[in-house]
Amino acid sequence: MMRTPLRPLARILSARARGENPDAIERENIRQRHEAMRETGRRTAAVRLVLINAAFLVAFATVAARMAVLAASDPQEPEAASSAGVSIVAQRADIVDRRGRILATNLLTHSLYAQPQQMVDPKGAAEKLAKIFPDLDAQRLQKDFTGSRKFLWIKKKISPEQMQMIHEIGEPGLLFGPRELRLYPNGAIAAQVLGGASFGREGVQSAEIVGVAGVEKQFDAALRDPANGGAPLELSLDLTVQSAVEDVLNGGIKLMNAKGGAAVLMDVHTGEIVALASLPDFDPNARPAAATTGDASDSPLFNRAVQGVYELGSTFKIFAVAQALDAGIVAPTTVIDTKGPLVWGKYRIRDFHNYGDKLTVTEVIEKSSNIGTARIANMIGGERQQAFLGKLGLFDPTPVELVEASGARPLRPAKWSEITTMTVSYGHGLAASPLHLAAAYSAMVNGGTLVRPTLRKRAEVSVGPRIISERTSAEIRKMMRLVVQHGTATFGDVPGYEVGGKTGTADKPKPTGGYYKDKVVSTFAAAFPISDPKYVLVVTLDEPVETSGTEPRRTAGWTAVPVGAEIIRRAAPLLGLRPALEPAAEAGVIRVSN
Repeated sequence: MMRTPLRPLARILSARARGENPDAIERENIRQRHEAMRETGRRTAAVRLVLINAAFLVAFATVAARMAVLAASDPQEPEAASSAGVSIVAQRADIVDRRGRILATNLLTHSLYAQPQQMVDPKGAAEKLAKIFPDLDAQRLQKDFTGSRKFLWIKKKISPEQMQMIHEIGEPGLLFGPRELRLYPNGAIAAQVLGGASFGREGVQSAEIVGVAGVEKQFDAALRDPANGGAPLELSLDLTVQSAVEDVLNGGIKLMNAKGGAAVLMDVHTGEIVALASLPDFDPNARPAAATTGDASDSPLFNRAVQGVYELGSTFKIFAVAQALDAGIVAPTTVIDTKGPLVWGKYRIRDFHNYGDKLTVTEVIEKSSNIGTARIANMIGGERQQAFLGKLGLFDPTPVELVEASGARPLRPAKWSEITTMTVSYGHGLAASPLHLAAAYSAMVNGGTLVRPTLRKRAEVSVGPRIISERTSAEIRKMMRLVVQHGTATFGDVPGYEVGGKTGTADKPKPTGGYYKDKVVSTFAAAFPISDPKYVLVVTLDEPVETSGTEPRRTAGWTAVPVGAEIIRRAAPLLGLRPALEPAAEAGVIRVSN
């Protein structure tokens, strides 16, 4: 850009020649230059004002458009983010029983935390908090409040009453965060099935609820999945029946002086578990810590019905006889040599009582003869016996929907010798859980098809693989009825419900090897009504002893059977079963022993 000189030489010389003042030329040039600069500045300012006005216009138009959109949309709460900046999904679906009654749900509550730098009276706040929460140490709180910490969790969950008392302290440094608490409104009922939940990832404004055991952990992903739309998890349990079973089992444990007990009530056709109890139990609202020492089965967290593997004694005799009947090796009236003791090498097999030298196959079950069952098993052979028990699922963990079930593998002999074939036939040497037994007995009485135990309510019944023929299943049902009418389970008869069953009493093994002489596991496996079975019930008591007589009695007929009968008496009406007259016995001749 070329600038005009303020004192151009040509004009100065011309002015001097005319006698004019040369300085006037310079002043005029300065004036013209300033005028040009002012004009340029004015135009620049005008452009800037136009641009600013345009910017404000666009901004106000954007805000107006956004307000219009918000005004036309439905109201919605903003999402709360965690302190770490990671979104936490706190919502967890409910768990309900087969009739839709709540077993587990969520309760809106609050957490308590502190920001010490905002506190006015740290010492006073610490003392008042210690009065509200006796488990807190006032001195420790005061030290934390006056230290360098900027954030401090005090309580992860508090009640509305506690929240109000904290409000009354009036301390601005004590703050609350929203929480969803997992609530089990029925307390300890079905605790072993539900398992429990706890907080996972946590933020100030939300916390993640995760399952720690039972179905809460088994279905954790589904319960937390927003894609399910909050649909509840529907279990096969019946809350009313579950409560009755637990109540009777608890009373039976106390009456029989037992260490613990378990009960499984299952639909024989669908495998749906209507009730599953294990005592002692716990309240999942205040789940205790897992034991780190001692026997795991002593903990209330231990699920005896699923995790407990026991030698189930003479309840296994049904399997040996069913296999022999199905294979055509024996008939119900086949006479078996029961003269004792049965000597096999260095081993001697004896019966609990002397039943005579001969019994029919039906009487072997009715009287519960070890010798008779061992001889029948010897006719079957070890290889075929293993194959049959394997098909019943007695060598593998149960497929039930509990995380604890996968670790409950039955204990089987390392070597299957001839003596093993005989002892396993009457329930010694092979340990399984009460749930294993319930599933196997369902196959024995439902017409001969295998069922898969489940805790999910089933809309359709899928028929499993055939284990025994319908004819064999009918014969087994007759034998089980005779056991209750005339055999070892006479205390198990419940008028109107035609109970059939089998008892089992097994000496309890020592941790160091061998067996206790005065400790047993007693079991009663029952089905009702036995002429057309709907349900199977297994009751197992750990170390029971009945002391009403002059001598202590530990056998299942005196301990587990009365408890099982009372469960049926209480549960059958709740299941919709009406008492009925027992069908008349079929005409025929039945051989009985003296």
